[in-house]
Amino acid sequence: MSMPPSKEKAMTFAEAINDAMIEAMTVDDKVFCYGLGVDDPKRIFGTTDDLKERFGSGRVFDVPTAENALMGIGIGAALGGYRPVFVNQRFDFILLAMDQIVNGAAKWRYMFGGQNKVPMVLRAIVGRGWGQGPTHSQCLHSWFAHIPGLKVVMPTSPRDAKGLLLASIFDDNPVIFIEHRWLHNTSGLVPSGDYRVPLGEAEFLREGRDLTIVATSYMNVEALHAMDHLDSQGITADLIDLRCVRPIDWDKISLSVKKTGRLLVLDIGASAVSVASEIVSKVSTDNWSDLTAAPIKICMPDKAQPTSPALTRGFYPDASTIVRKISSLVGKELEWQSLSDKQSWPHDVPGTWFNGPF
Repeated sequence: MSMPPSKEKAMTFAEAINDAMIEAMTVDDKVFCYGLGVDDPKRIFGTTDDLKERFGSGRVFDVPTAENALMGIGIGAALGGYRPVFVNQRFDFILLAMDQIVNGAAKWRYMFGGQNKVPMVLRAIVGRGWGQGPTHSQCLHSWFAHIPGLKVVMPTSPRDAKGLLLASIFDDNPVIFIEHRWLHNTSGLVPSGDYRVPLGEAEFLREGRDLTIVATSYMNVEALHAMDHLDSQGITADLIDLRCVRPIDWDKISLSVKKTGRLLVLDIGASAVSVASEIVSKVSTDNWSDLTAAPIKICMPDKAQPTSPALTRGFYPDASTIVRKISSLVGKELEWQSLSDKQSWPHDVPGTWFNGPF
């Protein structure tokens, strides 16, 4: 149960992650943090700043590049009553621990009738830029959303980054906590203290009449840009930030589709067998009589993510892509070209404020 926040403070997404870690480790001495780079000079984009200094090397420590073994250590510690937070600087690295995650962490509670639990968080960072290419830019959340026993969390705002991370740490199930690196420097007001957001509850970021947009992670940012652009053209939408892709808040999605009759789903993963595909499928089945147009999804192409700037330029969907799809969905010619024309920074970074190399 979260405590009511006493005040709010402006901070970045990365600072909100750090604030959640400090709060969790202060509240419960069974929480510990480990991973490659958690105590190096950059401190995982600043998300692990000051943790080692505050809580000591016994609770915050660097590790070798042995993801499968280290995931197993975390599972064992969780079974022993600890609440580990295993940090991975790139999502791709945790593929080396798939057996531990799928056949270990996700199964223990079920196989032992609830007598054993694995309260563990696996932080994984996704996103693109600077030619990171096919093995360092993958967004494979749909893999883990497919696995019974796992929860999969994808915050967008700094507020949710803190609230969802705290809820994940104190959940008694293993949680895959996915952060998009393009969100780390975004800022917003974040409640102080032990602030938690329930896992599995989506949030309406905007409300409108013409269509329902369901989005995950960074695609909410592009959706907000698109909606700002469409305000002057008379198009409004319900924009639902899923926040979790397992469990999914089907009630909010259904409620919105009943009102608008149209659905657009935005996903940061590849199109085939995606979370977006599941949402389109379920809405088409459960809300068939409410729909006035066929649902549409916008995902990454079903290709390996390229390294070359010449190829990445047209690979990733953005606000202009969203406006063009909305034009098709609502049957109205909408202006979108100025969204592409006004960008003055390189296409593989989110804005002029963003510094590399990660």
